[in-house]
Amino acid sequence: MRLFAALVPPPDVLDELDEFLAPHRTDAPELRWIGRELLHVTLTFFGDVDDRTLDRLLPRLERAVGRHGRMMLSLAGAGAFPGNGAHARVLWTGLYGDRRALARLAASTTAAGRRVGMPPDKHRAFRPHLTLARSRQPVDVRQRLESLSAFASSAWTATSVHLMRSHLPSKDHAQVEYESLKSWSLR
Repeated sequence: MRLFAALVPPPDVLDELDEFLAPHRTDAPELRWIGRELLHVTLTFFGDVDDRTLDRLLPRLERAVGRHGRMMLSLAGAGAFPGNGAHARVLWTGLYGDRRALARLAASTTAAGRRVGMPPDKHRAFRPHLTLARSRQPVDVRQRLESLSAFASSAWTATSVHLMRSHLPSKDHAQVEYESLKSWSLR
């Protein structure tokens, strides 16, 4: 099963984001906008994990999350991967607030995975963001970045970390779905 550790913004923050993005979604047919139920902030991507490894990972994640306090965060601005947006495949909004605490939390969840034999992905350094849209082909989003950079959500307190399972499209799932397998409270 494909797993990742994530934070999920609260409904009122997602409401603000939905309202801000509504006019932008209709003028960008080349982008596949992420559904609200899939919006999250990835802390660590674990990839494919078997049941035995999952059993060893769960207590390590619980300890890792338990060492970290709640943090104030907000969503703001916009960016693209890769680079400046001229040939983007991903459009995102950034995270602000307790970014150092957020980076330490991500490092702890990554270390929990490493302790059960999951090597860190050398190409996935932690860059706090929430993905808004994707494109199969590179697309120039520089003008969109200018208008989206005005976004700023209300601050919220991150209170828990979720271990999410990603169900990819298959005969059982028409589209990508995420399932929270377990969550742990930040202190």
